[in-house]
Amino acid sequence: MNALSPAATPLDRVAELVAVHRDRPGALLPLLHDIQDALGYVPAVAVEPIAEALNLSRAEVHGVLTYYHHFRTEPAAGVVVQVCRAEACRACGSEALFEHAQRVLARPGTPSCHLESVYCLGLCASSPAMVVADKLHARMTAEKFDRVIAAQGATA
Repeated sequence: MNALSPAATPLDRVAELVAVHRDRPGALLPLLHDIQDALGYVPAVAVEPIAEALNLSRAEVHGVLTYYHHFRTEPAAGVVVQVCRAEACRACGSEALFEHAQRVLARPGTPSCHLESVYCLGLCASSPAMVVADKLHARMTAEKFDRVIAAQGATA
């Protein structure tokens, strides 16, 4: 994640990233990814400057932003936990892992986490896979999940 200077606002960072992407063909998706990487989400107030810079309608930008489940328009509550639920991971137990994650993260005293489903992290040969705080984890089990989440307690 790109760090913001203390005085920079989210719209300042959006403006910087728009300037980087504005003349590139097909810039919308890479721009949205870069904004989310930098801020942790794509603020709703970014839609208008993005649309204007890329010569798109606000509806087009909003449509792309809301179509893809990857993008958030509000900051995530706590550490982002993404469990892959695509076919290869599902065949190796990701549904049980996701259910375990729901139970564990609902317990009092657990670090504040935001659980998300994702569909393919590219670790199909090492499934089930997940991402916790931007770090990939492969061949996950309930026990490994518990250890990873417990380690977040020191940083959450």
